[in-house]
Amino acid sequence: MRGVLRRGWLAGIFILGVLAAPLAAAAQPPAKVPRIGFLSPSSPSDSRTQRNLEAFRQGLLKLGYVEGQNIAVEVRWAEGKYDRLPGLAAELLRLKVDVLVGVGDAALQAAKEATRTIPIVIAVVNDPVATGLVASLARPGGNITGLSIMAPELVGKQLELLKEVLPKVSRVALLWNPTNASNTPALREAEAAARALGVRLQPLEVRAPGGIDGAFAAMTRERAGAVIVLVDALLNEHRTRIAALAIKSRLPAVHGIREHAEVGGLMAYGASISDMYRRAATYVDKILKGAKPADLPVEQPMKFELVINLKTARALGLTIPRSVLSLADEVIR
Repeated sequence: MRGVLRRGWLAGIFILGVLAAPLAAAAQPPAKVPRIGFLSPSSPSDSRTQRNLEAFRQGLLKLGYVEGQNIAVEVRWAEGKYDRLPGLAAELLRLKVDVLVGVGDAALQAAKEATRTIPIVIAVVNDPVATGLVASLARPGGNITGLSIMAPELVGKQLELLKEVLPKVSRVALLWNPTNASNTPALREAEAAARALGVRLQPLEVRAPGGIDGAFAAMTRERAGAVIVLVDALLNEHRTRIAALAIKSRLPAVHGIREHAEVGGLMAYGASISDMYRRAATYVDKILKGAKPADLPVEQPMKFELVINLKTARALGLTIPRSVLSLADEVIR
């Protein structure tokens, strides 16, 4: 009899355990979903920025992060109004983001001023050392790391491409934004390349959208034969206008970002921005798994691209040499 009672007692404990298990599981707090802040100076209506944001999301997805399930991405746009960036950065921090991803110098400076503790990932920036975002590429220090597009180092190659398309060009204008710290080393690189190629460089400052028209008027007065447009968020934001003015002024233009060629710029040579957005996701993944930004070296581009717009070449009456066309990753016809 005692054996029967004992078996019944054990069965009762087993049943209670089975019933209690789901209750205990239900009582467990849900796993915390990491929250990523994404800060951009651009507008959500800009197809370029949407394409790059999608590349970042695809990078996360490839690493196993599914929005709405095991990760959340909070996006804030300044819509070209840089004075909004500090407030937007503060807003993201109030949401208690685990990582803040920044795009461009202005957004990253706003993020840096907003926090010294929350990890910040650079999705795209010209020169993070020149702008003071990191101490060095190998040892970033602090709470910031990510990717550099090496824009200053590529200006010499852009000028070489112009010279190959226009062998007789002797004066080249250069659009730059002196308020962008990374444009200063790019200007120095351009000046060195111009001396080596026997070209006279005409730097023209653009500090605000209103200065673009005046810069092109100055190019015409000084009889520039072509123009280089440095990589800068302001100049990128107004790339369609710049491309149209270059064509109107009969000035072949070379740019550092492919989107300029897509809207009418003659040529663009530089890092693949979409590839860098995808790679930014790997930094987010490493940080969420415990890595410290200070221990993650800043990476440089792995993929470069040359885009040539033949429509613009025809509008300018130019023939692109076969030697240059053969190098192109994409030709817009």
